[in-house]
Amino acid sequence: MEVTKRANLRHTYGDYDAKQVNQYIGLTALVVRDYDEALRFFVGTLGFELIEDTPIAEQNKRWVVVAPPGAKESRLLLARAVGDEQAARVGNQTGGRIFLFLCTDDFWRDYHALVAKGVVFVREPRDEPYGTVAVFQDLYGNLWDLIQHHRPGDSEPNFNTASARSSARMIR
Repeated sequence: MEVTKRANLRHTYGDYDAKQVNQYIGLTALVVRDYDEALRFFVGTLGFELIEDTPIAEQNKRWVVVAPPGAKESRLLLARAVGDEQAARVGNQTGGRIFLFLCTDDFWRDYHALVAKGVVFVREPRDEPYGTVAVFQDLYGNLWDLIQHHRPGDSEPNFNTASARSSARMIR
């Protein structure tokens, strides 16, 4: 069934052979009000690592990259809002939907640590078919899932089954 689905996608979207490329999403831009307040939250509160903080004087901005401890490929670019349109997106980059998924190898350790640091959880922990999950807000109000997947060693959501996709829609 899965092979047929992939074949249909190739027919619909082109015969692109993904086996011959090595790609990943390295950075996700998060629009912030201020670099330093964002760093206090992401590094000081969430425990992310500061990967880079490089001033770009000619543009009056900084290239600020953070990542959760142990992250190998995915990182956040903290991008200071410039102008009214970008400032209006701070805290609501996805129109109220879950924006980012912070995967962990120990849900309860991280949940209790974040609660102790004052992180606001807007949906309490619960078990779903794909893992244990709770929803928290960052300092601007963007919604995040804190999630530990049930399958050992699995660092990616398992949305390959209809029940997992249905459950995921229900908690969003």
